[in-house]
Amino acid sequence: MSASRPTIVVLTAPDEPIPEGLEALEAEAELRRADDAAGLRETLPGAEILCVTDFRTDALADAWPAADALAWIHATSAGVDALMIPEIRDSAIPVTNARGIFDGCIAEYVLGQIISFCKDFAGNYRLQQDRQWQHRETEPVAGRSVLVVGAGSIGRRIARTCSAIGMEVDGVGRRARDGDEDFTAIYAQADLLSLLPDYDFVVIAAPLTADTEGLFGAAEFKAMPPGARLINIGRGPIVKTDELLAALQDGEIDGAALDVFEQEPLPADHPLWGLPNVAISAHMAGDFIGWKRALSEQFIDNFRRWQAGEALNNPVDKQSGFSAAGR
Repeated sequence: MSASRPTIVVLTAPDEPIPEGLEALEAEAELRRADDAAGLRETLPGAEILCVTDFRTDALADAWPAADALAWIHATSAGVDALMIPEIRDSAIPVTNARGIFDGCIAEYVLGQIISFCKDFAGNYRLQQDRQWQHRETEPVAGRSVLVVGAGSIGRRIARTCSAIGMEVDGVGRRARDGDEDFTAIYAQADLLSLLPDYDFVVIAAPLTADTEGLFGAAEFKAMPPGARLINIGRGPIVKTDELLAALQDGEIDGAALDVFEQEPLPADHPLWGLPNVAISAHMAGDFIGWKRALSEQFIDNFRRWQAGEALNNPVDKQSGFSAAGR
């Protein structure tokens, strides 16, 4: 808890304004905005709260010496990898995230991609463009097997959504667990390679941590059955892009739906754009109409909890990089 009118620094992406809705706090707090390391160094002194809206920021390490009063850091994203510099990770300052805001829309995106693959919507579109009437058979969705890598709140919402239409969904977490209410089974990440041959769809919903960076490479793609598809809505660096490209070109896996990439934006000349069995979106799987205001409202609610001395919602385990309530 702080003084009656604390200072909040909002770290945005370059040239982005303070998020819509945060102006509601102007009577209760001093709002300062920064969009780079220099601006952050200028605005941090005396600030009790840092709200980071730029999930790609690299400004924190350089500006950190100016943080002389921080008592709470919030990320308006599910992933907090950009915040986990040693100075923050090893401090007593609590970090919270946007857990729960994007879960439903991300689960809808995943289910939509699964249905699109099974019903070959991309093939229908290509035939339509060529004005070809070609009767074909497609795959049923019910009964397909799904492995969700990342059993936190997003992974769980994916599991519930896919299970609702008859898919068989297992999860991968940091450790194996029995008797889960959302997954048929949860296996340990250490066993991933031995699990992959058994699933039609593999969905990456894990945050980027030291344990997940580069988790999917040539060996993992070789372990997947030839008809399997990969869906990544987690973080781009979890997948080794060049090795995924090779696996798709060589037919080791049947397709991929990718919302995140090692390099964003994906360069216009990247070969992934031209593959007919790849669906690409611009890191937008969870972004719904009104999402920015929803993030602001979530932060405002947590701010008032902080002011009242109450426990903050969505604390992050800084050592693991996961939400403390995640799996």
